[in-house]
Amino acid sequence: MKRIGILFGQENTFPQAFIDRVNHKAREMNADITAEAVMIDKVIQGEPLRYHIIIDRISQDVPFYRAFLKNAASSGTAVINNPFWWSADEKFFNNALMTKIGVPVPKTVILPSNQLPTDTTHNSFRNLTFPLDWEGIFSYIGFPAYFKPHAGGGWKSVYKVSNIDEFFKAYNETEQLVMMLQEEIKFDEYYRCYCLDRQDVWVMPYEPRNPHHLRYLRDTVVEPERLKMLTDVVLKINRALGYDFNTVELALRDGVPYAIDFCNPAPDADVHSVGEANFEWIVEAAANMAIRRALNHREGLNNLTWGDFVYSSANNEPLVEGAYDASLKKKSLS
Repeated sequence: MKRIGILFGQENTFPQAFIDRVNHKAREMNADITAEAVMIDKVIQGEPLRYHIIIDRISQDVPFYRAFLKNAASSGTAVINNPFWWSADEKFFNNALMTKIGVPVPKTVILPSNQLPTDTTHNSFRNLTFPLDWEGIFSYIGFPAYFKPHAGGGWKSVYKVSNIDEFFKAYNETEQLVMMLQEEIKFDEYYRCYCLDRQDVWVMPYEPRNPHHLRYLRDTVVEPERLKMLTDVVLKINRALGYDFNTVELALRDGVPYAIDFCNPAPDADVHSVGEANFEWIVEAAANMAIRRALNHREGLNNLTWGDFVYSSANNEPLVEGAYDASLKKKSLS
């Protein structure tokens, strides 16, 4: 019996719908697969779990779950998303990587925290120049700009700043957060795109300036040519980073897609937020992905997946799209 678990927190609609869909599809396929909510009564180092696949929807907020998932992965559980990668990843690195694979991103700089991190002193920062080259930074980014944490999400601690005074006022409120200052992209169109298993993409017209419950533009039709262009960019990003369950936000300025936010290890999948059609797609695609992974699970082996960036680095090869897929083909021939 291949067992698929889902680990989740406060969300209510997606987890049960996912469980029901997997079990329904498994019965139709006559496959020896079952899905359920993950239940934990103890965590012992190196001890295998009963779950072959775990869909992680909460460990970004719960360090205990993160440790649990890494321990599970060490015994062969396929954790989606890879807990080693997403917990090492952050938004500034993502932007830097995009510049290397040809995906347009807003001009961005990273800044040290406004207040000293706990257990540090000014001596801990003797390698920084004080003051920073504020003139060069502001000249590069321009105003208005967005000021946001280099890690995290949910629009927490995000500021729009229109001038230097507003920037420093916001900076003084950010305490120990490491922040990014980012060029504003004045867009003509905006899209939020699901990407699953680095092969399935669902494009959702989106308006981030609307209230949360009105952001998904459910009656907007995307032309086929535009849909293909957006899909290609989303796949390129996720294959480089290695995410198997992610959303990518793309802002189009003069027809050019700029990647704005593309590091979401547990993207919104609540029916009341995304709407019925988007919800149906994500439940179906997630169930299909989990079943594929269960059928391909290798007992006692490492079942995590990695992106082109990590694969190319490990093999001392140039970063090229499709490197991870090529590695799978090599394994299948060996």
